[in-house]
Amino acid sequence: MIQRRHLLAAGPSLLAAPALAQSWPDRPIRMIVGFPAGSVTDSLARMIAEPLGRELGQPVVIDNRPGGNGVVGTMALKGAAPDGHTVGILSVTNGALNTYLVRNLGYDPIRDFTPIGFLAEAPYVLVVNLNNPARTTAELMEQARRRPGELTFSHGNASSLIGSQLLNRIAGVTMLPVPVRGGPDALTEVMAGRIDCTLTDLVAGLTQVRDGRVRALGVTSRESFPLAPDIPPISRDVPGFELIVWFGVSAPANTPAPVVSRFNSALEKVLASAELRERLGRLGYAPRAMPPQQWQSFLQGQITDLTRLAREVGLEPS
Repeated sequence: MIQRRHLLAAGPSLLAAPALAQSWPDRPIRMIVGFPAGSVTDSLARMIAEPLGRELGQPVVIDNRPGGNGVVGTMALKGAAPDGHTVGILSVTNGALNTYLVRNLGYDPIRDFTPIGFLAEAPYVLVVNLNNPARTTAELMEQARRRPGELTFSHGNASSLIGSQLLNRIAGVTMLPVPVRGGPDALTEVMAGRIDCTLTDLVAGLTQVRDGRVRALGVTSRESFPLAPDIPPISRDVPGFELIVWFGVSAPANTPAPVVSRFNSALEKVLASAELRERLGRLGYAPRAMPPQQWQSFLQGQITDLTRLAREVGLEPS
């Protein structure tokens, strides 16, 4: 039999959870983005921040902490107080690929964070500078075969890097990867004519295509993407190629379960908004909600799959 004193002792803890959920948040929520302003991760975060803040009753403030392929920002998230007032974006780069590509990473995406929910996924677009005569992915690959090691490919994050190496492997070519600070810089290098090509986020790429600064050759989704129906999938010329980037929200480890539950409910409500889904679709994102444990399972599966892919394409940790 459970003694009365045990019930009395448990009483405060039983009452604490609903009380915490009702009182949180009591100040603005900081959302850490480990990539530069204007990057695909930053654009998505800013798109959801305003409606999420309205739903939670406190503003969601974006805190860009670029550096080290997302490592700087992710370490800042790891070190934040687990009180629900700091969350961060985990992407295919800092949430999965870094676990293999970065030696002595300093964080574990599963152990060091509390899952909140999935956000969206999106393809990249392959673009070339206007001095390059290629009009299709097939023509670019033929150039690369004729000039092994001469064509350059800028990358500002690990997912773009692995995309370039996957393209090299499947097409049987050798393009030279050139690291830069972030996705916007990778695109700028191509626009300036200093780099031959890059994989960039769809909206940034399409904007520069419309402005006549780069030429689009293909999208990385398996099928044509609704936002860019006239741009064929890369897989049409390089069968088997596909690369989808994804994004989710996590908090520091040990963030209280009632806070996580309320945050996830607010996030799912925001992602279900027809207006927001339309806006995200115009920017190349396919929103998708997940409960916390499903997001955690997805993340673990991506770490496993992308680690295997990185090894297969010959990438080495650094």
